[in-house]
Amino acid sequence: MSKKQKIEIYDTTLRDGTQQSGINLSLEEKILITKKLDDLGVDFIEGGFAGSNPKDEEYFRRIKNIKLKTSKIVSFGQTRKPSSKVENDPFIKAILSADTEYVTIVGKASAYQTERIIKTSLEENINMIADSVQYLKKNNKEVFFDAEHFFDGFKDNPEYSILCLRTAINAGATRVILCDTNGGTLPSEIYEITKKILNEFNQENLFGIHTHNDTDTAVASTLSAVEAGIFQVQGCINGYGERTGNANLISVIANLNLKMNKKTLLSEDNLSQLTNVSNFVSEVANKRPFPFQPYVGKNAFTHKGGMHAAGYLIDPQSFQHIEPTDVGNESSISISELSGKKSVMTRIERLGLEKILDNSDAEKIIKIIKDKESTGYAYELAGSSLDLLIYRNLPNYEAKFELVDFMVIIENKRRGSLGTGWRNNDNEHPMLSEATIKIKTKNKTIHTAAEGNGPVDALDKATRKGLIDTFPEINKIRLTDYIVRVVEEGTGTGAVVRVIIESSDDKDVWTTVGASSNIIEASWLALSDSIEWFLIKNSL
Repeated sequence: MSKKQKIEIYDTTLRDGTQQSGINLSLEEKILITKKLDDLGVDFIEGGFAGSNPKDEEYFRRIKNIKLKTSKIVSFGQTRKPSSKVENDPFIKAILSADTEYVTIVGKASAYQTERIIKTSLEENINMIADSVQYLKKNNKEVFFDAEHFFDGFKDNPEYSILCLRTAINAGATRVILCDTNGGTLPSEIYEITKKILNEFNQENLFGIHTHNDTDTAVASTLSAVEAGIFQVQGCINGYGERTGNANLISVIANLNLKMNKKTLLSEDNLSQLTNVSNFVSEVANKRPFPFQPYVGKNAFTHKGGMHAAGYLIDPQSFQHIEPTDVGNESSISISELSGKKSVMTRIERLGLEKILDNSDAEKIIKIIKDKESTGYAYELAGSSLDLLIYRNLPNYEAKFELVDFMVIIENKRRGSLGTGWRNNDNEHPMLSEATIKIKTKNKTIHTAAEGNGPVDALDKATRKGLIDTFPEINKIRLTDYIVRVVEEGTGTGAVVRVIIESSDDKDVWTTVGASSNIIEASWLALSDSIEWFLIKNSL
């Protein structure tokens, strides 16, 4: 096989990614993600919009004192304002103040955007591009030019869009990035237009691609640009970004390396970090990991009973397009009351317990699954509860903790300390949830209580409070999703409910289940499974 072509990876999670609704990273969180991306081995990390806010200013000051192994930090800004002198322009001054070797400036590459949006002449926009790139080059910066709205501009007025690119190149731009800013250009168009541009300029390793996901084709468009000959790809971890997001760098990197014979990271070991990086950034950004995300989602290589699972058990390659461990993920069989002994034994083997549990144990576990699922459980939705069920059938298994009893109190007004007449900002008596719990762990019985934002939150806090001294690591657990489903429809408020809890730390995502006619008990069963599974996996 010929030597793999190198493709540059430019990550903009810390800038473009934070423009997604619901993402607001603190300074420390931005630094944590920077270090993680550097460990992954991306070439460039766009740290923020220079001069736009005190947090990004402090980021650029702090990051200079952190030694990175592979990544270069890039400050982001824009071309000078219309009719202003470049040396006095606040945007340009802000970029220089970030004091990074590499800078990215965005400028219009569309005649329509120039005249209608920034309301200046086509000639002045060309001058803005030239002046900005030249001035930054004179100040010893490597300049990346983001040609904003390039693809839309090219379709409307190709001569002007090409002139914008040529101007940036002649002014000394190190890279010129073709941007599908509105995300409306399809992959076939991306390929055709990119090919025309590369033929027009005939300069190797000059152009990059930046796509948005408004047509759900950002990854495909990025790969199409690479097929056309693009050298640099831009995007965000997990596809974060404004509106519907940017190209998902996780999928882009995996596809380039595993499907297109391109090289993006330092080694295959780095590629196997993709699942970990995806979960880590989700955790830091306080976003629920998407379980069906290609390559790295917890269900990306999960096989449910039937032809697919049967084929997988004979040969994993029959229903998997790659080896999951290549990207740090793993295969699993979704087990339910319809599962056979072979599926359960496969799960036992995956846990490394095949020398302890045999076929007779598998048969016993299947019976337990059937009994449990008849009462409302659904193990195909909660793999970690299933794994716990297997562990609990080990001859020497000891639970990390045991519930003695608990009590949950819910009131619609505060008691003594806040005064009986106390009301919230909406002039309402707030609901008070308080949980008291008694837990036995390591031959100790702990009795504690906590208030929370609802009964389940109170129960969670009380449980953690009781276990924190014995297991301080439980502070890493974050509840990322809580789902309640009525199992027996039509039986009113006394129906059995199923509670699914998804939890995560900075590395993994796991799901647990509980079922009961009492929603608090069902929640406790799922919650306690989540904590116990975390403690088991941490001890392995």
